[in-house]
Amino acid sequence: MNLNFEAYTAETTKRLRDLGLLLVSTSKQGKNNVMTIGWGLIGLFWGKPVFLISVRPSCYTHEIIEETGEFTINVPEENMNDIVEHCGEVSGREHDKFSECKLDLLKSKIVKPPVIEQCKLHYECRVIHKIDVIPSLAPTKFLIHVIIAKFKGVLYLRGSYRSLYFGEILTVY
Repeated sequence: MNLNFEAYTAETTKRLRDLGLLLVSTSKQGKNNVMTIGWGLIGLFWGKPVFLISVRPSCYTHEIIEETGEFTINVPEENMNDIVEHCGEVSGREHDKFSECKLDLLKSKIVKPPVIEQCKLHYECRVIHKIDVIPSLAPTKFLIHVIIAKFKGVLYLRGSYRSLYFGEILTVY
């Protein structure tokens, strides 16, 4: 697919740096979730346009992306600071952030997760690769941390473990 995603990268990067972006995911059961992202890269990997995002395994979004492999990135308007902040502070496991923030959803063109109508730009992405970024630990110490984390139900070592998802940009508008 020939996308002109470069035309949108300056605006997207500015919002990412200044405000944050809104990532929407949808579970297999159809439950939508939104979270704020402050880390991301847009570029070419394997000859494909890619949006690289970072998500902590403790986040509800991580669980959904692992399950479905799709997400949308929504670039908020300048007047959406309070919304972006709220979506980064509470979990979608316990909150319906869409209704709390009065966000309207529109059907995406390709992927299942919707886009946010109030946002100025939308990226529809499908995961093509994932890397777990884990702190450097000796193998035995790391294994002990993983076993403990599994028993606790969360794999989040000392606040620094994240998954990097390479989302192929299928369309942007």
